[in-house]
Amino acid sequence: MIRGQYLSKFAVVLFAGVIVLFSSIFAGAQQTDVAVGAGILLSTKNISASQSYLPPPEKGGLYPSFSIVHIRPDRFGYSGEFTYAYKEHLYNGYQEYRPILYDFNAVFAPHVTNRADAEIMGGVGGQTVIFYNIYGSCGFASGCSTHLNSNEFLFHASLGIRYRIFRSYFVRPEAHLYHIVNNSNFHSDNVFRVGASVGYTFGQK
Repeated sequence: MIRGQYLSKFAVVLFAGVIVLFSSIFAGAQQTDVAVGAGILLSTKNISASQSYLPPPEKGGLYPSFSIVHIRPDRFGYSGEFTYAYKEHLYNGYQEYRPILYDFNAVFAPHVTNRADAEIMGGVGGQTVIFYNIYGSCGFASGCSTHLNSNEFLFHASLGIRYRIFRSYFVRPEAHLYHIVNNSNFHSDNVFRVGASVGYTFGQK
């Protein structure tokens, strides 16, 4: 089984456990949304030709996402989200890698129409980039390693429109901005993610 399948199954199991936990914690609360989605990353590319091995842009590929949003009666709340590259990317045509992004946010969710709410979020999180070394890296004490992790702190902001399509089910087009502090493995510290999620609301709509 390939590494991506292991990661996908782990993410699904983790998210299912978090859903159960949050559902029990917030039973009877105003509103708790759980959702799954997908999107793509967008970022700028270095157009300079003065260097041989420029950091590539962090963009492209399919990014599944998992999120939980809790909204209080005053329309404020908080959220958590996890997204990762579904398939490994190729770094400068040489080394395979996989970005993982997660964030925790404050949320404001004003009503737009009877069926639609805006979701404005801002918070912090982190990025882990797993680099897979195709040749391996072995030492007498540490053994062999097939990847090296790069971890960075990030700031996150997003805007989504949550539209109720049937009873407690909804769809949410969304756009995210990540400012990744010292994102030295890639060309830019700023990365955009655009996509959509579908989910279910627990509690009052």
